[in-house]
Amino acid sequence: MQSRQKQSYNISTVFVLGILLIILVPLFLGSKTLTIPNSFPQLNTIFLSILIEAIPFVLIGVLIAGFIQIFITEDHIRKWIPKNKFLAVVMSCVVGAAFPACECGIVPIVRRLIGKGVPLYAGVGFLLTGPLINPIVILSTYMAFGNDMEMALLRMGVGFVAALAIALTVSILFKSNQLKKSTGNFESATTGNKKQPFAARLHEMLKHSIDEFFDMSKYLIAGAFVAAFLQTYVSTQSLLQLGSSQMQSTFVMMALAFILSLCSEADAFIGASFRNVFPTSSILAFLIYGPMIDLKNTIMLLSVFKAKFVFVLFILITSIVFLFVNLTILL
Repeated sequence: MQSRQKQSYNISTVFVLGILLIILVPLFLGSKTLTIPNSFPQLNTIFLSILIEAIPFVLIGVLIAGFIQIFITEDHIRKWIPKNKFLAVVMSCVVGAAFPACECGIVPIVRRLIGKGVPLYAGVGFLLTGPLINPIVILSTYMAFGNDMEMALLRMGVGFVAALAIALTVSILFKSNQLKKSTGNFESATTGNKKQPFAARLHEMLKHSIDEFFDMSKYLIAGAFVAAFLQTYVSTQSLLQLGSSQMQSTFVMMALAFILSLCSEADAFIGASFRNVFPTSSILAFLIYGPMIDLKNTIMLLSVFKAKFVFVLFILITSIVFLFVNLTILL
């Protein structure tokens, strides 16, 4: 088991180093030594912009994950989480809605919470609502759409109900925590450190945060590169031409949200630029779907959870968001 994890770690590390070499070597050697394709500067710019946008939130996320690892015990979790599934899901969605995080930074937090004993369905509720309807996201949506509350309220209401439905469905389909690593790794650190002085525990927290950052960063880099590659070489115009009907335009905007992998604090400004191209429901799908699942976020989820769970979660998010967004037309 350990050799398989080590082999996976080595493969992912080599892959990330290869990406960095592809991006950085031509910049240092210059055009006299290498013939750089005209599309490469665009690829490089998009790749770096995604990283610069995401890394601050990942740093915040790993610090919180480190705090959970050292200072939060399983007894705390058992006291805070309601035993009733529905109440636990509602609580996790409400807490997520008040928590300013992006879809990248929230992954390490959710991993630590589930490893400490938070039920998977509650972790999913927090995972989905945190990047989607936190106060910063709602304010940016309000501003992006010309100080109009309609789209902000739709994003908050439809997104919250969709997250509830997804998390409750997960509670029916999955009974175990679906983490790749056993929960023993998470529990032992707290048990051994809770009697140490505060300074020693703070040092352990920072050490865990650093380990978490390097563990998550390689998947973030890989996801950012794939997203940048698709943005560079897949024509957005060709996707827009597919959106001739209501259902097609919704799928197109969801596909754009997945490929662009935008930070949820800024995606509303991009969504607002499509107001004269697509109907409101399609733009709403863009604003809800992207923060829940995108390309770089999917790669990070695959590093934490079992592939089967990530695949089912992807299908659930896609189908439920599509259904709920189109139901708004009837209201």
